[in-house]
Amino acid sequence: MTVTLVTGANSGLGRATALLLAQKGHKVYAGMRDLQKGSKLLELAKDYDLSAIEIDVSDDDSVLACADEIDGHGDSVDVLVNNAGVALNSVTEDIDIEKAKEVMDVNVWGPVRCVKAFVPAMRERGSGHVFQVSSIAGLIGHIGQTVYVGSKFALEGMSEALAQELIGFGVRVHIVEPGVTRTAILPKNEGNPQPTAYQDHYDRMFQFYSAGIAASVQAESVAETIYGALTSSKYRLRYVCGWGGEEIANGRKSMSDEDFVGMGSLVSSAEEYGHAFSDLFSLKI
Repeated sequence: MTVTLVTGANSGLGRATALLLAQKGHKVYAGMRDLQKGSKLLELAKDYDLSAIEIDVSDDDSVLACADEIDGHGDSVDVLVNNAGVALNSVTEDIDIEKAKEVMDVNVWGPVRCVKAFVPAMRERGSGHVFQVSSIAGLIGHIGQTVYVGSKFALEGMSEALAQELIGFGVRVHIVEPGVTRTAILPKNEGNPQPTAYQDHYDRMFQFYSAGIAASVQAESVAETIYGALTSSKYRLRYVCGWGGEEIANGRKSMSDEDFVGMGSLVSSAEEYGHAFSDLFSLKI
């Protein structure tokens, strides 16, 4: 039986992934900071081999305690899904550095802590999978989200390095880059620092997300992407999915840096910015 740990599994992409993999026959440990928030998942998965386990990826001791608990059950993780993440809206001038450090601690160092705790056993066995849940914000310097973008750019680069480090040991690393999906992180992502000279920039960011929310792509589609990568006979490093995923990935590759940066001069007009975004990314916002 395949043993899987999914972090941030109490809601959104994590919950959908944990549930799907349990339905597919995995023994799933659904990781979350607060076990009381796992009641809905446990109800949905009552007929499957899934249990909630406490893990705070921003805390060294919590990650090690989770590893010890899984080991105490006689299990060793075969599939690690580093999904736990937090967002923060801020342009560079508006950054609250202490809040930014918290984002980096979860989104960047959290996966590192989990890799250090669970990958050695995979490496020794010569098999395993690590899924790094990034974002399309790891592909473009998305307006109004400097800290979140920075955390995902960091995760992308570190995951590329990790993939090279582990492939010779039989462990495959996959980077999952979802576009906008309807998850619990979106309602938490409202608002921006005040006062600010950059309200137009934030408004254009919300314009983008509003279009994505209206498309109503569900978290289950990302879970299916993860399962497809896990069961594919061919290895791929990156998987884009969700609303805007393919368009953002392909559009950024094909445009010049100057064209991308130039959109920033249009932020005062929702219409002009929207037209430029559509021209460059083939995506209506």
